[in-house]
Amino acid sequence: MTPTVYLLVGLTGSGKTTHALTLAERGVVRLSVDEEVHRRHGRYGVDYHEGDYFALERPVVQEMRERLVAEIRAGHDVVLDHGLWLREQREDYKKLVEQHGGRWRLLYFAVDREELLRRLAERNARADANALQVTPEALDDFYARFDVPRDEGEELITT
Repeated sequence: MTPTVYLLVGLTGSGKTTHALTLAERGVVRLSVDEEVHRRHGRYGVDYHEGDYFALERPVVQEMRERLVAEIRAGHDVVLDHGLWLREQREDYKKLVEQHGGRWRLLYFAVDREELLRRLAERNARADANALQVTPEALDDFYARFDVPRDEGEELITT
């Protein structure tokens, strides 16, 4: 049986982690970049400066890629709980999955700005690894840096 890799696409608060946890309950191996960064370095914007995030994230992403390949080779289904905001990243992961014998499903979590702001307001009160503090201004910046999937084989997930 060919392993399936679920590549999750969406902005912060769009429901990726909730969906990934549901898949994990069904036996899919879950790889979470945010949780690993949190485990190593603490809370975004609290225990380290927001501007340091990408430098702290980079080695975690590389390790997750290696784990992803190992899980595919072992025949396991995997969900990559990571935003994959750029089309270039998504294409890279799709190739990686195919090169190692897996098949990918690109799941796009489309949520409008007002709903994201509502969800983020709730989440900002939490302190866990999946509760990055996000202001409305930061969300606007995220939108500016996000490539909406179009004609990439994406499946639209509405929550």
